[in-house]
Amino acid sequence: MVDIHKLVKEHKELVVNTRRDLHRIPEVGYTEEKTSAYVADYLTREGLEVQSGIARFGVVGLLNTGKSGPTLMVRADMDALPLQEETGLEFASTHDGVMHACGHDAHMAMGLAAATVLNKIKDELTGTVKFIFQPAEEGPGGAEPMIKAGVMENPKVDYAIGCHVWPEIPEGTIGVRSGPFLAAMDRYDLKIIGRGGHGAMPHMCVDALEVGTQVVSALQRISSRHMSPIEPVVVTVGSFHAGTAFNIIPGEAVLSGTTRTFDLDIWHSWEKRLEKVIRGVCESMGAEYEFKFSKGYPPTINDDAMSDLVRRCAAEVVGTDKVVEPAKTMGGEDMSFFLQKAKGCFFGLGAGQSDRVGVHNPQFTFNEDILPLGVETHCRFAMELLS
Repeated sequence: MVDIHKLVKEHKELVVNTRRDLHRIPEVGYTEEKTSAYVADYLTREGLEVQSGIARFGVVGLLNTGKSGPTLMVRADMDALPLQEETGLEFASTHDGVMHACGHDAHMAMGLAAATVLNKIKDELTGTVKFIFQPAEEGPGGAEPMIKAGVMENPKVDYAIGCHVWPEIPEGTIGVRSGPFLAAMDRYDLKIIGRGGHGAMPHMCVDALEVGTQVVSALQRISSRHMSPIEPVVVTVGSFHAGTAFNIIPGEAVLSGTTRTFDLDIWHSWEKRLEKVIRGVCESMGAEYEFKFSKGYPPTINDDAMSDLVRRCAAEVVGTDKVVEPAKTMGGEDMSFFLQKAKGCFFGLGAGQSDRVGVHNPQFTFNEDILPLGVETHCRFAMELLS
């Protein structure tokens, strides 16, 4: 029997160096040309069957054991964020105004290292491991276009696993949660059309700014008065623009925001709920409106049995006492699309330190000693399913 802990440990320098290589070349969603080429070249050198250019920059590496069995998908996201890095790291971003501030460099490095390790022991496995590297997780989303391009077929994916560095739990722990983990996320955009005029003559106007403030208040009451108080939902207005001068009543107001929920029925109802409220306020105040609702990601829901398996594998890596249950979060993840197609689990790799900032911050970084923990968890999960 292979000593997977020893084998992963021997590849610590590989996963760290890979993470640093990728950290230097961050690219935002649907511009991941260098990143995609790096990933494809790595997998090709490992001898995997590689497809690239899927949904523009997606990459798939197929590890076929030559023996019949199920297919496991190992997923990593590739895109970075439009932030100017402020970490001071020696391997900081070489791309001005772009940074891996959400750990996607780590996710790719762990996926690639897992491909190396599992390739070395493929004689002990059955079935297939499909390594999927997707673009644009931060938006507008690369998982669904990759699925539409057929990455879950030929061979059909039976199981799926993914990992995210998780500053909300202590460094060196692994967080696993059954059922809903991350929320569904959508976006809406609204233009309120009134009639502008002189600030001293409001009776001759339809004040779009005032209508907008009433819309904001009414939208907030959806969660506080339309929903069950034990159902976590969020309706946020994130931007509100109106007016050009102190003495002009604005004829237009432009708003945008987001909705969040873990409930699929509520997720499918948001558009009608919001527009009903907006229409009522605008009609009562004599304004017109233009409303656009953009469906985002569904809730990320982990399969119970797969979550239990990740817990058992994680316990072998970090010890039972360091396998924790992270809190649900209203953040969203398009790993959710893959988990709608295959039983799987999206887990967190603890990166929390009291003196460090969280993700989506220009100073975000983490202790690279945690990377082998993620690699080994991926590999043990694969061994359990495919041995």
